[in-house]
Amino acid sequence: MELLNQEVRDFTQKKFEAELINPVNLVYFTKEKSPLIVPGKEPTEDCLYCKETKQLLEELTSLSDKIKLMVYDFDKDQDKVKEFQVDKVPAILIINDQDNGIRFFGIPSGYEFMSLLEAIVDVSRGETELNAKTKEALKKLNKAVEIKIFVTPTCPYCPMAVRLGHQMALESPLVTASMIEATEFPELAQKYEVYGVPKTIFNESVTLEGAVPEEAFLENLLKAAGQTIS
Repeated sequence: MELLNQEVRDFTQKKFEAELINPVNLVYFTKEKSPLIVPGKEPTEDCLYCKETKQLLEELTSLSDKIKLMVYDFDKDQDKVKEFQVDKVPAILIINDQDNGIRFFGIPSGYEFMSLLEAIVDVSRGETELNAKTKEALKKLNKAVEIKIFVTPTCPYCPMAVRLGHQMALESPLVTASMIEATEFPELAQKYEVYGVPKTIFNESVTLEGAVPEEAFLENLLKAAGQTIS
C-alpha cells in the first residue's frame, strides 16, 4: 500500500516540477530487522519506522528525476555512519555536492512532511528565504552550532521551527540542524525534558520552547555561539 495518496502525490510532483533546479540526494540510514529480546515480552523492532520511512522516500524519488535515494545500513555501513556522523535511525540527510547539515531523525510524517519537501527544494535551489540580516549574521558565525528540534507529527507549529533550523544550516557550514521526532526517541525526549513541542536546543546550552519568529530563533543560535546580532 502506498503511503502517499494520489492528491498528495499530484501536489508533490507539481511542486517538484515547478521548484526543483539542481539534483538532490536523499541519504537514508536504516537498520535491518533485529528483534530486541526482552524477557517476558514479545520481540520488538529497534527501528519501528525504518521500513515506512524508506517507502516514503522511495515514493518521493519516483516523482522527480532530480532526486536520488542513497540507502545505508546503520550497522553495516560504518564508514558512512562516521562520515555523516549519524547516531540513530531512521535518519535522512539532504545533500547536493556537500553535506548541508540538514537532518531528519524519525519519519517526517504529518505536518513534518512539508518540512521535508521544503528542505529538498531549498537544497535543490541552493538558497533560502531567510532575510538579508539573518544571512549576514550567519556569515559572521565563528563557532559551530548544533540544533536539535523536537517535534511530533500532529504539531502544526513545529514545521516553522524545523524550517528555520534547516535554512540556517543551509546558509552556514557551521550549523547542523536536526528534526527529532519525540515519540520515536522517548529517551532523548526525557533527557531534554520535552514536555511540549516544538522544543529547540542549541549546543546543549540554550533552550527555546515554542515556535518563534526568525529573529528570535537567530538570537538563540548566536547566543549558543557566544555572539550577538551586530
